[in-house]
Amino acid sequence: MRLNRNISAIKNRKTEADESVVADVQAIIRDVRKNGDAALCRYAEKFDGFTGKNLAVADDEITETIKRLYGDAAIQPSKADPGNFNGNFNLLNNSAGGNDFFRILRRAAEQIREFHTNQIEKSWSLHKENGVMMGQIVRPLERVALYVPGGTAVLTSTLLMCAVPAQLAGVKEIVIFTPVKDNDKVSDEIIQAAMGCGVAEIYKIGGPWAIAAAAYGTESIKKVDKIVGPGGLAVTTAKRLVYGAVDIDMVAGPSDVLVIADETANPKYVAADLLSQAEHDTLASAILVTTCEKLIEETEAEIERQLSYLKRGEIIRESLKNYGAAVLVNTIKEAFDVSNDIAPEHLEILTKDPISHLPLVKNAGSVFLGENTPEPLGDYMSGTNHVLPTGGTARFYSPLGVYDFVKYSSYSYYPRAALADIANDVATFAEAEGLDAHANSVKVRFEK
Repeated sequence: MRLNRNISAIKNRKTEADESVVADVQAIIRDVRKNGDAALCRYAEKFDGFTGKNLAVADDEITETIKRLYGDAAIQPSKADPGNFNGNFNLLNNSAGGNDFFRILRRAAEQIREFHTNQIEKSWSLHKENGVMMGQIVRPLERVALYVPGGTAVLTSTLLMCAVPAQLAGVKEIVIFTPVKDNDKVSDEIIQAAMGCGVAEIYKIGGPWAIAAAAYGTESIKKVDKIVGPGGLAVTTAKRLVYGAVDIDMVAGPSDVLVIADETANPKYVAADLLSQAEHDTLASAILVTTCEKLIEETEAEIERQLSYLKRGEIIRESLKNYGAAVLVNTIKEAFDVSNDIAPEHLEILTKDPISHLPLVKNAGSVFLGENTPEPLGDYMSGTNHVLPTGGTARFYSPLGVYDFVKYSSYSYYPRAALADIANDVATFAEAEGLDAHANSVKVRFEK
């Protein structure tokens, strides 16, 4: 398969909804705000086939799922223990059902926790000789919604990527929104990951109506302080529209990967990594930037060979046709110039000495160094977060982290002598701005 030889189509890739989509999402949000649970049930039935009345996953549903997967030996909780991956279930000691998947979930969560622990921030204070004290208070958000996609792929990994940093930040209430799959049931994988992370408040709704419910609340759903997690165009549009009523992590668009490679790169690996990103959806972007023309030809041949046995081949072909590219440059420095201009969500560096090139990275969501660090490693198991800035927003956005689940308050204390020393300057500054009441607030404290 021949890739495009320029990146103009990729740079012009549409990431925002058109006016009709925005209007539709606005109408949904208004409907949910007005009609609450009734509107949620109506949309869930229309788009996801939901026929139930209880939007929340009940405790007995969780218990039934765990017993079916792991047998009666599993402990039956009413709620999982927050922050304890094993919850109240004796799963790791049970050889039945999906035990190995739970082991993998647990391992992934531990990796994520190990990485994100380093992001925990503490309050601080500064005490000056004149008695002035100032500082910053770091406090966790109270209630956060995790949006977990459940369309063409059930992104269980996204649940872990969102829940673990939130727990490390100290968020007390974590709630999951995810659409049902079959028979009004949330997928087994989501239930296992949620219970493993100690998140027992799960709602069977997805789409923009779920975003509206999280932002504004309904009869049965308490509103949140922040919504995190990726979604399709309608979900992203809804997040954009409710921002201000709640906080959001970022305005995410279609996924992308950029691979920088030299003549030492293995075309089999390059092709596989481009394909892995292109399978997300038909709007995904996969770009190779290299100093080796032969590598482009060999990579294209490998893409065709590997496509023959991949299940999502049609999606991949459409993605690569529209938003795949192979760019030939003269130097590795030029390759990084191209990459920094695009600001990719995922950046792979497949060069002879990839670590030495890390200082050349200015704009990228997550960087993968060397042929033994493929991008899917970051999606699942390395510990770095996979909720990343897309569409070039790595120029100013960062990966999801513990810092996304806290807020900061600054404080100061001035004794009278310290205020007196600075009072005239404050008053003069205020008067220069035409705000004499501000100046008066200081002056009045020293009137005789």
